[in-house]
Amino acid sequence: MSYLVQSVGTIPAGPSKLRYLNWPLILLIFATASFGFLMLYSIAGGNFWPWAAPQMIRFAAGLFVMLVAAIIPIWFWRSVSPLCYIFSLFLLLAVDLFGIVSQGAQRWLDFGLFRLQPSELMKLTLIMLLAAYYDWLPARRISHPIWVFVPVVIIILPTVIILGQPDLGTAILLLSAGASVMFVAGVHWGYFVAVFALIATLILAVFQSRGTAWQLLQDYQYRRIDTFFNPDSDPLGAGYHITQSKIALGSGGWSGRGFMQGTQSRLNFLPEKHTDFIFTTLAEEFGFVGTATLLGLYVMIVIVCIVVALSTKDRFSMLLTLGIAFTFFLIFALNMSMVTGLAPVVGVPLPLVSFGGSAMLVIMMAFGLVQSAQIHQPR
Repeated sequence: MSYLVQSVGTIPAGPSKLRYLNWPLILLIFATASFGFLMLYSIAGGNFWPWAAPQMIRFAAGLFVMLVAAIIPIWFWRSVSPLCYIFSLFLLLAVDLFGIVSQGAQRWLDFGLFRLQPSELMKLTLIMLLAAYYDWLPARRISHPIWVFVPVVIIILPTVIILGQPDLGTAILLLSAGASVMFVAGVHWGYFVAVFALIATLILAVFQSRGTAWQLLQDYQYRRIDTFFNPDSDPLGAGYHITQSKIALGSGGWSGRGFMQGTQSRLNFLPEKHTDFIFTTLAEEFGFVGTATLLGLYVMIVIVCIVVALSTKDRFSMLLTLGIAFTFFLIFALNMSMVTGLAPVVGVPLPLVSFGGSAMLVIMMAFGLVQSAQIHQPR
């Protein structure tokens, strides 16, 4: 509240707020999304449909969402954070009752004109609530066991629901994003050591439970783990995705085969080429130069978000922006690790590039909150 009182009369109003937008961030977002438009156009054989044109429309809608979120005062987002989290949790529960099944997973709600994946929304609202919680909590209580238990419950509750859908990739992202906000907020490092020990124990339990009545993962998830350690064990089955992905990555070389000249994608050897494995299409057509350029854009987006976080004058804005920056980094790092064989395939899309509506809109909404943090800081 003191922040609000101190900043009255120092925050721009109306259209003048657009002057304070972080334009380098907008340009970086547009450049990154353009890679997706090019790849989706190429994958469709030089056609805007069925992927490139819808993706452009979603990106335009995302820009509008980002601008709306940016001009709304950051303290409004702080006050509605609990409601946003509860609403996301309600949607996650609704998936279990009314969700549609696609490719063996029940993760989407069908609203007729569009499909929504609530787990994508939860990535953002979880960070918002944790940032608001630690903005409210006095510093002397941050590492007290009772006050550490509260955010742990906030993180674990949606994670368990998402694991049941099943969606291991998003569950990992939620745990990591929540832990990052807690760490930046100042929670004692001893808790994180205990968590790492618990994770090691859980991993051991996952392997020990295989084939038993209390098996912790689905059979297809165990096959993905097997494929990660030895992709050649089943090159035409569970290892097909990663095998074809590595072929596409290697065939690109330094500068790639050329735009719309990728054989793995054009001849349909590469599954999920427009979603989770779109990075390998880029690698095949534009080679190391193209992939390094995209990676550079991602890194610059993260750096800009960190700069915004360090320049803000209130704790909520800092924690929120740093949480968004780390989550964004983790999403593209996990996707790139997945398609290059450095991590198991867990179904994480490449942000701003992979085809998809829910992920695009939520990411743009997140960047809108980053913009709001910059626009509404005291001047």
